[in-house]
Amino acid sequence: MRTKYIFLLILLVVLFVADLVVGSTGLLWPFGDRYVAGGEIARRILLDFRLPKAQVAWLAGAALSASGLLMQTVFRNPLAGPYVLGVSAGASLGVACFLLGLPMVGTVGIARDLGVAAAAWIGAAAILTLVMIVSTRIRDIMAVLILGMMFGSAASALVDLLQYFGNEAALKGFVVWSMGSLGGLAPGQLLVMGLCIAVGLFVAAGMIKPLNLLLLGENYAQSMGISVGRVRLAVFLATSLLAGSTTAFCGPIGFVGIAVPHIARMLFRRADHRILLPASVLIGGNMMLFCDLVSQLPGTGMILPVNTVTALLGIPVVAMVVVNSKRGRIM
Repeated sequence: MRTKYIFLLILLVVLFVADLVVGSTGLLWPFGDRYVAGGEIARRILLDFRLPKAQVAWLAGAALSASGLLMQTVFRNPLAGPYVLGVSAGASLGVACFLLGLPMVGTVGIARDLGVAAAAWIGAAAILTLVMIVSTRIRDIMAVLILGMMFGSAASALVDLLQYFGNEAALKGFVVWSMGSLGGLAPGQLLVMGLCIAVGLFVAAGMIKPLNLLLLGENYAQSMGISVGRVRLAVFLATSLLAGSTTAFCGPIGFVGIAVPHIARMLFRRADHRILLPASVLIGGNMMLFCDLVSQLPGTGMILPVNTVTALLGIPVVAMVVVNSKRGRIM
């Protein structure tokens, strides 16, 4: 067990350093379109662009993976992820309203960056508020899951409507945001994202014992003195902080939250959240760093949307989960 954690930590260091070095411009060796041996240019590339991007990649992967684990446990569904309650769709609706509904504001530099993040937060919070209101009146967790998906579908329909009436320039900006990006965050944005994710992980860590009891059923958890309603609210709060922050600053990034918890279960062969939560955080961070490396296509000068890479890596894992669930091996 300890050996696996050590391996993940070593892999984290290796991938983090590799993400700093590899890119369209080589810093330590002539690998890329240009080669910078050192000096002020190399320092600025490293500290102003690649270091923040690597930090964002790890934070996003850790946040999405932890929120996916929480959702899969609460909903007792192997295909539940951080976007199952409409977080991504709500955030997209908020950003669409800002970029497509207010195109004049959305074209201004700093106002655009701050506005996109705030709009994504508001949209995600609106959907989660609806879900939390419903969850207080409906005890069937699967019904809450379905309603969350319906809320997300409604938000997506409104996004399509805004895209249909949006002008070309604003539509292009929204499409770029929807592809997902790990770069371009200012130091203040990175600080806010890191603090929100840290609070979300703290809330998730406080739910480890109730989550373990929920694995044995809601009735058993209640017999042990656990308030299932409070656990749901805490999980929704943690999910909004973890997935909402990532979506706000990086755009919608799919499949990481669904796939990584299953990878952690396969690697550690445990259902205990004391093991799975830190494992999912480490594996998710490593996966996003790896996806960022792959997305840069070293030596070609091209950069792919990170959402494309996460989908290509996550889809096989999700397909395997579906096949296993049909055979009776769900979690």
